[in-house]
Amino acid sequence: MLFLLDTDHITLYREENLPLQRRIGARAAEEFGVTIVSFEEQVKGWLSFIHRAQTPVKLVWGYRSLQETLRFFAKQQVLPFDETAALYFQQLQQQRLRVGTQDLRIAAIALANRCTVVTRNRRDFERVPGLLVEDWSVAATE
Repeated sequence: MLFLLDTDHITLYREENLPLQRRIGARAAEEFGVTIVSFEEQVKGWLSFIHRAQTPVKLVWGYRSLQETLRFFAKQQVLPFDETAALYFQQLQQQRLRVGTQDLRIAAIALANRCTVVTRNRRDFERVPGLLVEDWSVAATE
């Protein structure tokens, strides 16, 4: 079973969220993946920040953060939005689920690869039929 970190959990991981760090640290690196959609979201965010930067300090910080994002994703197993994911995405769109487009794309990749999505956004992802969802951002109550 592959655990697919949603964009919010990638951010939390990079910000060293302790419960998330512990859960990830207890598993092998091969058990995790991220999506090309999350890469797109993170890059778009930093490009937007860079575009709006009005001081040299903010510009440097924006580019530094973009570089760190590139380094992070280069070390990850990045799952593609391929033909199979596109078919799942189309089927999900036809169901008119109240889920954002990017989240539907991530869900489609997860379904295509039989992954569990790890996210704080359970409310939206749990609307997707057949999708396994977990939130590792809070301490496990085991």
